[in-house]
Amino acid sequence: MATIKDVARAAGLSTATVSRVLNDHPSVTAATRAAVQDAIQRLDYHPNSAARTLRSADVSTLGLVVGDVVNPFFSELARAVENEARAHGYYVVIGNADEDPDRQDEYLSILLDRRVAGLLLCPTAEVSPLVADVVRGGRPVVFVDREIDGLDVPVVRSDSRLPVTALVDHLVRLGHRDPAIISGPTGLSTGRERLAAFRDALATHGIGLPESRVRVGDFQMDSGVAAMRSLLDQPEPPTAVFAADNLMALGALRCVHERGLRLGTDIALASFDDLPWFEYVEPPITAIRQQTERIGRTAVRELVALLDGRPARSHALPCTLVTRASCGEPVPGGEG
Repeated sequence: MATIKDVARAAGLSTATVSRVLNDHPSVTAATRAAVQDAIQRLDYHPNSAARTLRSADVSTLGLVVGDVVNPFFSELARAVENEARAHGYYVVIGNADEDPDRQDEYLSILLDRRVAGLLLCPTAEVSPLVADVVRGGRPVVFVDREIDGLDVPVVRSDSRLPVTALVDHLVRLGHRDPAIISGPTGLSTGRERLAAFRDALATHGIGLPESRVRVGDFQMDSGVAAMRSLLDQPEPPTAVFAADNLMALGALRCVHERGLRLGTDIALASFDDLPWFEYVEPPITAIRQQTERIGRTAVRELVALLDGRPARSHALPCTLVTRASCGEPVPGGEG
């Protein structure tokens, strides 16, 4: 029996596009619709009864699409979303976009097929027309962790500016006058914000941030490895590196170990996003700790407000700088 994936392959399109055709989405062009219909006829495709049932209104379910479920931040976030949703009488269907806009759209299409009550979305770096269509079509949506310029959607995220400023102050106190950053994608609001906060905080100390001290990763470990290698290969490497998320920090740490360098002595390293095992690394890693559980629970509450016909608000939740020995001399008390 042919599946929607078979139809997509035969038509040379994504499954998300085929789903939009099957659901009469207004953004589909006539040519695309004709290609899908031709593939359906050739393959004798029939949506199964379970899929037809799921297309009826599913008022007890919320959809959550996260950036990368391998990232501990998103795993913890998903758990918090699920727990809060259950407290309000909802179940959660989770999709892992893997930071891929096409994959994000496939999950969105599936969730729209199910007619879930509302959506929680961590948008990918490349803005999708489908996301804009969903928002402008009036579907209850709350963005989590990230926002998209031009879309009027409640956003629940961390406030990165104050903790990044505190981190830069900490590095300067320890004598680091030429630090570098492994930034996240500048197509993401989180990537832009953390890079801007780092640059602005350095400027208050009269320190510039030349492009030679900026490497842009993708919030995944391999990009942290590559970025750290590039920084350490410079004729005069930086003495401190700020990785703008935990997976890139782990990649940077791997590179430090590969080079036989002493963390906290030969090179300083700090991370945005704390991990439970960062305090057990030798030396322990300085990190900015987000209120991940609170982000997830707050996002659900705001989505429930929309579903109840009440206004929803955006939230920028504070973070905490946890200072450890990876940047040099440890700070008594451990938190700033």
